[in-house]
Amino acid sequence: MIIRGVKIVILFIFGALVFASGFYLGEGKRTIIYPEEDIDFSLFWDAYYELKDNFLKFDEVDDEDIVHGAITGMIDALGDPHTAFFDKEESKMFQDRVSGKFEGVGMEIGIREDELQVISPIKGTPAKRAGIQSGDRIKSIDEETTKGMSLEHAVSRIRGPKGEEVTLEIVRNGEEKKVAIVRDVIQVPSISWEIKENDIVYIQFYYFHAGMTYEFSRIAREIESSEAKRIIIDVRGNPGGSLSVVVSIADWFLEKGEVVVISKKEGEEEKLYASGNAIFLEYPIVVLVNKGSASGSEILAGALRDNRGVKIVGETSFGKGSIQSMHNLHDGSSLKITKSYWLTPNGLPIEEKGIVPDFEVEMTKEDFENEEDPQLKKAIEIIKEL
Repeated sequence: MIIRGVKIVILFIFGALVFASGFYLGEGKRTIIYPEEDIDFSLFWDAYYELKDNFLKFDEVDDEDIVHGAITGMIDALGDPHTAFFDKEESKMFQDRVSGKFEGVGMEIGIREDELQVISPIKGTPAKRAGIQSGDRIKSIDEETTKGMSLEHAVSRIRGPKGEEVTLEIVRNGEEKKVAIVRDVIQVPSISWEIKENDIVYIQFYYFHAGMTYEFSRIAREIESSEAKRIIIDVRGNPGGSLSVVVSIADWFLEKGEVVVISKKEGEEEKLYASGNAIFLEYPIVVLVNKGSASGSEILAGALRDNRGVKIVGETSFGKGSIQSMHNLHDGSSLKITKSYWLTPNGLPIEEKGIVPDFEVEMTKEDFENEEDPQLKKAIEIIKEL
């Protein structure tokens, strides 16, 4: 768009990488010029020049801050908590997170009913060790209220250099408490597996990030050559990750051509299909989910249930079913834009509804304290009957 000599360069999506909350990353650029009559920006410029001519300290304000503030205001007007603007520093933080290694406390957060909420703490991180749990509502960050705070601002406030402390005021079961967490280097885990009760493979997927596809292909061959006859897939506390990775994982469990997930936008639907190995097609499977299971983990659970009738055990998942596309801007900043919603292969929505388990099993406070796992126990009980 060219308005009074101002040129806006928009970068388009190239690729299909979707992350943690479900988003595409794009590369490459194009310049789009819109005719001025499409939208009247004269009011914006009137306001800009009035501020320039009359505001006492206008010369002390960075021009970049003004432009970024205008973009942020435009996004706020959309009323979507998942559409956001990242400045250069925030964009770099996002890229670090995508790589699976960054400095912070190690937890995935989201906005539910206009409140900042923990989706899941990551295994082995400061947040997990400090006792942060899925479903905790974050009332303040270092005494700054989170009311009306954007998700991206909250992330930038919580993250920080290794060794520095951040204090979160959380609400859990109606009780408020403050939790001090010392930041550290976070290395996001991906997969672990073991054999339980002679022939049950127990696979934990912690996060679907880049590089996991190769790792699981190696594990899958080891499982295939073992004595295992049944599989329990655990995506509890898994906040999501790369869509391409989720689809590649589903390939091992679904028949070629079966629908993994449906992308829906304004009445239009696009289906993503399994296209791979299917070597675990004959294995009985049970899936574990909880309220910390979101996005990619909900896609995998929904695909297995809809296509194979796989039983799901645990608690209703988070319900993060929207897709955000990443667009890099020419100054190093970026936009994360909600573009569509996920549906399970049977057309069931994930957003806000989540994946409802076939067997509801709650993890109580006493279970956590005693390191008991009634959900896994139930999954083992069910899979023995299959």
